Amino acid sequence: MTAAVPARSPQSDPPDLSRWSAVPLPADTETPDPASGGRGADAAGGKVVVAAFDVDGTVTRRDCVVPFLRLVAGRGPLVAGLLRVGHRVAPALVRRDRDQLKAIAASVTFRGRPATHIEALGRSFAATVAAGGLRDDTIARLRWHQGRGDRTVFVSASFGVYLRPLARRLGIDHVVGTELETDDAGRCTGRLVGGNCRGPEKRARLEAWLDGAYGGRAAVDVWAYGDSAGDRELLAGADHAVWANRRLAPVGENER
Repeated sequence: MTAAVPARSPQSDPPDLSRWSAVPLPADTETPDPASGGRGADAAGGKVVVAAFDVDGTVTRRDCVVPFLRLVAGRGPLVAGLLRVGHRVAPALVRRDRDQLKAIAASVTFRGRPATHIEALGRSFAATVAAGGLRDDTIARLRWHQGRGDRTVFVSASFGVYLRPLARRLGIDHVVGTELETDDAGRCTGRLVGGNCRGPEKRARLEAWLDGAYGGRAAVDVWAYGDSAGDRELLAGADHAVWANRRLAPVGENER
């Protein structure tokens, strides 16, 4: 059994989001009926239209992973914990192995902590991000898709524990993200379920969800939004790929 780690208050040590400008949010939209293809289906030959959004840097203005790790562990303890496993961190840094680095950081941060406590911190973190960390241009695209009745989904390397409450705030239909493993006692093991949801894993997990929800990729018209190398496979598998590494222009007539 993993040893327990003293819980931190959800209100303590808030994430450093001071560089994020506040973006007024439209009222949360009501989640559409998944059985309907939505108005966007007409332009897609009757197929269900799904808009898949990366989160860090695409929906949000900044990375979310490191601020959340700091919120959970505390800045000092996080650094100290990583130094204790420096023999594992150093080779991963040399290889630029982001998946391994994230697995190490997750182990240092989450191992032994009650899952209910992490979930509470996730809700608090999501509220902070929603209040001051979203890109208004991407939110405008999200609202456009929702207004057409398209299905919307987060596909992100970020942690599902805060993606889900953020999705609820934005009216997102589904979340595909990096998930934390818990043991039978309800504590985090420090391991990631299925590894990091990045690169090829984003596309694979999205298509697995499409298979279960809509009967396969061929039945769906996919829009995908991303801003980094970790989104290349996701965008390559989309019918409409939108790079969001620059400010998104308003939707043109050819996209309506």
